Amino acid sequence: MSAASMRLGGGHTALDDHDDKSRQAQRRADTWMISGALFLGTAILGFIGLPLYLRGLSIQSQAERQGLSVRPVIVTLIGYLVIIDAALNSFGWALDMIAHHTLVARVFLTTWGAMFDGGYFWHYNELWIGGATAPGEKSWEIALLPVVFCMRLAAAIGFLQMKRWGQQWLVVTCWFGVVAWTGYVANMTIFADVRYAHVAFPVWGWWLYDIFYITPFLAIPYLHSVNREIFSE
Repeated sequence: MSAASMRLGGGHTALDDHDDKSRQAQRRADTWMISGALFLGTAILGFIGLPLYLRGLSIQSQAERQGLSVRPVIVTLIGYLVIIDAALNSFGWALDMIAHHTLVARVFLTTWGAMFDGGYFWHYNELWIGGATAPGEKSWEIALLPVVFCMRLAAAIGFLQMKRWGQQWLVVTCWFGVVAWTGYVANMTIFADVRYAHVAFPVWGWWLYDIFYITPFLAIPYLHSVNREIFSE
């Protein structure tokens, strides 16, 4: 087919039209998914975010079936999973770190503590720095909030934009997350007499939700094996 025959009105080619439709479809899908991820990242409002996120994922899948050039679904799943994972940790720990005297922190975090983690219930707000009194908890917050989770958010955004630096930094932060998760599990195990004392759902309850924090690290094999040429500079 000649270049002239592929042209539409005003010098616009069929390829340009395809690219425009693809970008519009991806933008529409991301609008839904970003809104859903923000709600899911708060934990409290997760029930609002899940249908929004699934709606966006459905729009992207539909665009892909129509032959539009949208982001690979596996990239979308990994990128938003990392964003939600980082947001869940960031919102909760930020509340405990700098807003532990607010009503939402004293209600939500202590309720969470009474159910799963005694470090967020017993003697809450009795340290000079405030918030959770579990041994080592504040050290984890200070170390991981400004470094790991901020890095993971930035890397996931670049990854969703199909940038090569996003893919590279997501590899780094996923391995960093493995180290942090392993250390935190060790902390919970060593100080089990504090963390699980007289809570509603002790060890098995903590593992029930903590197991989901492993899921972003399942992306590591994909991140190491993916063809890097699909990511732009």
